[in-house]
Amino acid sequence: MAAAEPLTLFDPEPAPPPAAPLDGLLEVRQIYAEPAALDLPRGRQVLARFPAAEIIEVPSHWQIPDLHGNAGNVDRWVRVKTEILVLGIKKSLSARPNDRSANWIAPSTANGCAMACAYCYVPRRKGYANPITVFTNIEQITGHLRRHVARQGTKTQPDESDPHSWVYDIGENSDCSVDALVSDNVADLIALFRGLPTAKASFATKYVNRHLLGLDPARRTRIRFSVMPDADARVLDVRTSRVAERIAAVDDFVDAGYEVHLNLSPVVIRAGWEADWTGLLQHLDDVLSPRAKAQAAAEVILLTHNADLHEVNLGWHPKAEDLLWRPDLQQPKRSQNGQQNVRYRNDVKRAGVERLTTLIAAHAPWLRVRYAF
Repeated sequence: MAAAEPLTLFDPEPAPPPAAPLDGLLEVRQIYAEPAALDLPRGRQVLARFPAAEIIEVPSHWQIPDLHGNAGNVDRWVRVKTEILVLGIKKSLSARPNDRSANWIAPSTANGCAMACAYCYVPRRKGYANPITVFTNIEQITGHLRRHVARQGTKTQPDESDPHSWVYDIGENSDCSVDALVSDNVADLIALFRGLPTAKASFATKYVNRHLLGLDPARRTRIRFSVMPDADARVLDVRTSRVAERIAAVDDFVDAGYEVHLNLSPVVIRAGWEADWTGLLQHLDDVLSPRAKAQAAAEVILLTHNADLHEVNLGWHPKAEDLLWRPDLQQPKRSQNGQQNVRYRNDVKRAGVERLTTLIAAHAPWLRVRYAF
């Protein structure tokens, strides 16, 4: 199939830079695809990015028996993420209200991830496999967002998401920095919000994709770099950029026109955690520029885990569960999406939040905490 020309959905200036290198995260051998997704220009762009991949047509990106619910894939957890992509059509277009990171959760342009963080909630939905699914009907998604933003009008009351702009989380079910390795969906979203003076895009990431530095976000996209002590990240943040690399990128992304916040997440309670978080906060204070500090804010999120994910992790990365699965400290929790999870007991969580916010005040007093839970 011939490669398609890159889509130009909005003002073509500035043009996106060439596709970022895949950095070993993706060596795609198979692409499961809905026929309708293949017919769209964005689908053709993905195929051109991986011309050697075998194309397997499927009726739905949700109905792939070889992937979804296949317990045998536990032994291939990382290999599936590396070698498989899925192309689909996003059929449900709605912006859902949110009351923490953003005002609204935007319709997804992707779900799944090539990284393999041991605590990630996304694989719970698909079971035993979580490769990237790219939604190729990008014009419908961006059109819906443009109309939704217009209906909101001007924000008249400040809130914890932003004092002036409506904030839309564009990466609830994926990592947009990694998605941008696969297609121009993220570039198109950044271009969309660049032209919307009443709204901002926002996404959390654990991956430094310097390709994004050339997209001219004009302060209308907020990147939230997730950070944690390196001792935790080396066990839990599998296939991600190292925490020191994420921190080192903050100034560059601020200079490139992004608003850059920090997610102190997840906070894992274990022996020595306070000393390690103290070291991380001191490092942030030492290396970030005054300009980066002046615009920074943080979300503090203590670990939430899940019994089903615990069982999956025991099949491919049991060492992670020494940190994540702590029945002596945890209690059941029903999340906002209806899933039955576990979190730290109320007393443990309350003490953890209080201690970490005290450490922030002592070692990074410039870091405004937007919320902590």
